[in-house]
Amino acid sequence: MNSSNSEKASLPQRNEFWKLVFPWVLTALFLLFLPVIFASNSALTIMNQMAITIIFALAYNMLLGQGGMLSFGHAVYMGVGGFMCVHVMNYVEINSAPLSLPFLPIFGGLFGLGLATLVGTFSTRSAGTVFAMISLGVGELIAACSLIIVAFFGGEEGVSADRTYMRPFFEIEFFTQIEVYYLTSVWLLISALLMYLFSRTPIGRMANAVRDNPERAEFLGYSARWVRYYSFCASGFFCGIAGALFAINFEILTEENLNLATSGSILLVTFLGGVGVFFGPIIGAVLFTLLQTVLGLYTELWQLYLGALFLATVMFFPQGFAGVLVSHAPAARNGRLGSLFIPYVKMAAPSAVCLWSVAGLAELLFHARHAALGEEEMVYFGINMLSTSVIPWTVFGGLAVISFGICRTVAPSVLEAWDKAITPKGMAQ
Repeated sequence: MNSSNSEKASLPQRNEFWKLVFPWVLTALFLLFLPVIFASNSALTIMNQMAITIIFALAYNMLLGQGGMLSFGHAVYMGVGGFMCVHVMNYVEINSAPLSLPFLPIFGGLFGLGLATLVGTFSTRSAGTVFAMISLGVGELIAACSLIIVAFFGGEEGVSADRTYMRPFFEIEFFTQIEVYYLTSVWLLISALLMYLFSRTPIGRMANAVRDNPERAEFLGYSARWVRYYSFCASGFFCGIAGALFAINFEILTEENLNLATSGSILLVTFLGGVGVFFGPIIGAVLFTLLQTVLGLYTELWQLYLGALFLATVMFFPQGFAGVLVSHAPAARNGRLGSLFIPYVKMAAPSAVCLWSVAGLAELLFHARHAALGEEEMVYFGINMLSTSVIPWTVFGGLAVISFGICRTVAPSVLEAWDKAITPKGMAQ
């Protein structure tokens, strides 16, 4: 009797264990077989950049999402970690030091941790505007020093290195891009897992409490300053790992890796994915990298589209794309998630046509204003057209107006289906 009760009690614990482990196993298998689908060097480079951005965004979210600390200069910890790793690679090349490439991100993390430990002593005394302004000042100071201290930062040209001179790791010398991909993927999985575990520790939990109500956390006996400090140092460590992986992949670090633009980009990435959910920055990093690399190959206006997407997210989906996904949980619990498929399709089709038409008008305007003299022909999604002709302007404008009108007509039915899906069955009228 007692043995059967103990077995029944262990079943929920086993189920809980597999719920925590299964996503990580699935992610590892996904990263393992992803190069089978995208085997080209350009695709591997994009995926490596995506992985680096994911680590950086998750580290930034440790401040913003968990601790409520808005930083405008967080790229310096990634940049300094990357610069130090480039110098380590050059040291290994000159002195033939016994160091293999897979261990280099540890050094990057320690360098980022060291800088965060120093800066955090005075920047984490308070959150809010004070912390944001201090982070901005520190970021601008180090970015300016990168152009002055040429011996370390290399000036405008930056510092380069060669990863192939590192000690081979089990006869792997990381000549090919696929070897670098798997190295980056392993560190992505390790970093993401450690950051997730950190969020489950008492310090990670208290960071949420300090973010929401620092006075109450102080009343319960926890120092809000030290909680912020520990979160800040942990974030700097993982930013340094991201910088080391950047140095391994691209073998060069410049001032762009730690300036204000890079700090602003990671802020955009984190907000785009969603700061309230752990996997939110992952979605934001994937979208940002695809827009920057893939879309950037086809149009010069990719930054305009990214800015419009960010603006729409802040205005209509403040919890980011991850928040949109999480908001469907009540519908899934009620068993009505499938009922939203047809309304979503009815809304998605005219919305896609409207966005396509508006983007076409933007491309026409850009080509008409910036094309060389006499260059009237342009290509938009494989369609050849003349930017000086009235026909494409009329077609795109008409489609934009019509599709927008259809969206306005369909929107009430979508909202009605949404309200019905999230309403518990016992409360449905």
